[in-house]
Amino acid sequence: MTEIIAFGILSFTSFFTLINPLGTMPIFMTMTSELDTQHRTKTAKKASIASFITIILFAFSGQLLFSFFGISVNSFRIVGGVIFFLMGMDMLQARLGKVKVKDSEVKSYIADISITPLAIPMICGPGALTNAIVMMEDANSIEKKIILIFTVFLVMVLTYLILYSSTKIIKILGQTGINVMMRLMGLIVMVIAVEFFFAGLKPIILEIMK
Repeated sequence: MTEIIAFGILSFTSFFTLINPLGTMPIFMTMTSELDTQHRTKTAKKASIASFITIILFAFSGQLLFSFFGISVNSFRIVGGVIFFLMGMDMLQARLGKVKVKDSEVKSYIADISITPLAIPMICGPGALTNAIVMMEDANSIEKKIILIFTVFLVMVLTYLILYSSTKIIKILGQTGINVMMRLMGLIVMVIAVEFFFAGLKPIILEIMK
């Protein structure tokens, strides 16, 4: 039971920090500035649902990708660790490293930004998709798989609520508060990155030394 709880906490923490809805929120507000409340809510809901489906599809198709390309799980963990570390560095400096949106491009996205670029790659970017594949590989029981799906669902619900309440949250936290939160999440992402990196590196080194 303790192992399942620990897995659930790791799943939730890693997905929430990698998806980083607080970092996505200012861009979401900019890109939906010309929409009314109803359409903004609809956009946030559609993006959250699309992100959930994409992450779950990647989580369950990970084994097929490994088999097709002949990739080992440990190699994927090392690469995932590097990706997470770089993302953590960006977040630590309060930079939005997921998607850069120019002012001139905002109006062209307004028509329907819910799938691209909001869901993919802003919400479920390379970090979240890599994490989904690796965590599913680590979920060696039905209970852990259920916990993983539930935590992804929970994070998507929180992402929707944050985007839905973005105006109020920014008024409460302010830009400084959001930057502080991003830096804290960046630290967490970097710690997860180190764990992933060495979890993948250790078995490879032991195999070489045999």
